[in-house]
Amino acid sequence: MTAETATVLALPFTGLWMAQNSPARRVPSHGVDLFGERYAIDFVAVDERRRSAERRDWRTLFSTEPAERFRGFGRPVLAPADGVVVGLHDGEPDHEGRRSQLALVPYAIGQAARLRQGLHAIAGNTVTIALNDGRVFVSLAHLRLGSIRVEVGDTVTSGQAIAECGNSGNSTEPHVHLQVMNRADPSSAEGLPLAFRSFREWRSDSAQPLTVETGIPGERSIVEPVA
Repeated sequence: MTAETATVLALPFTGLWMAQNSPARRVPSHGVDLFGERYAIDFVAVDERRRSAERRDWRTLFSTEPAERFRGFGRPVLAPADGVVVGLHDGEPDHEGRRSQLALVPYAIGQAARLRQGLHAIAGNTVTIALNDGRVFVSLAHLRLGSIRVEVGDTVTSGQAIAECGNSGNSTEPHVHLQVMNRADPSSAEGLPLAFRSFREWRSDSAQPLTVETGIPGERSIVEPVA
């Protein structure tokens, strides 16, 4: 997979975020090839110390935690390209976060049940944008309940705030899930390769950032858009 064959997007946020489930590591990136997510990527907001939440207490070790505790919750999610909104879903609740291994066990056991419930139980609140040629679609998932600022038929421009980061759907902590597809409906879509333009990348094995013109962030790399 190269940048020449990928749909090139802007990162859908400002500030520092960690890439997870990156297609630079493996394809299918999330381990399964369902709902158009073959090349999908996740981003978790972090601070300079790579922490997604500054506070730690007994809940961090043994239980669930309020979504509001996490750095990404409520942060603006930006349109990654110019296009037209062709689909959205709202109404899914934001779950509590789970950093505790004890809390993750019952969550993992419930994975099969969520799959049986269908797309919205997995993706949560979503916005899907048709790019300007109308043949490629980008979907952003796990958005905060009630935060979507656009409607179907709206024209959006790259960098426009369209929603907020949430923890809806199949999500253990607030993050932005992004994927590119060949159809607007993820239930019948195939995932397409993607890449991003103009960002700094701190790889997990380096303290110094690289400036990337076009590429895919590596697994657990920290990225920040370049203005």
